[in-house]
Amino acid sequence: MNSPKELASVIDSELAAVRAFVELLLLEQRILSDGDTDALPEIVERKTVVANTLSACAATRNAYLVEHSFANDRPGIDAWLSAHAEDKAVRESWSSLLALAAEARELNRLNGELIRLRVQHNSEALEALLGASRPLQLYGPDGQTSMSGGGRLRDAV
Repeated sequence: MNSPKELASVIDSELAAVRAFVELLLLEQRILSDGDTDALPEIVERKTVVANTLSACAATRNAYLVEHSFANDRPGIDAWLSAHAEDKAVRESWSSLLALAAEARELNRLNGELIRLRVQHNSEALEALLGASRPLQLYGPDGQTSMSGGGRLRDAV
């Protein structure tokens, strides 16, 4: 890779992959919100494929930067952009890539929170079901009040 057009092509490929990743994160978010968790394994597989594409694009971009005596990753691309201030296409693509990557990070964080809430909900439901199967002991052998299930009464309807 010797021309700036080649770097632009790699960044555009990376941008397309991040767009695909964002679309998958949005789909994952809808699935998590709707509770259709059976569809999650397919989404995970698709995200893995896109993540591998992203890694390959980043490796190609970094190889270009190193080949042209720049550092890897963001410091290298920032230095390259400073040295090639006239190349507006690469600058715009890189700026779009950074913005979309920030959106992907936020979506991933939100999806993680949805997963955490779903796990918490499932744990509470399981605890309620298990609590309903145990006899409730209001008084212990010593005559003192005690409750099963962690010291709280649960309505297990």
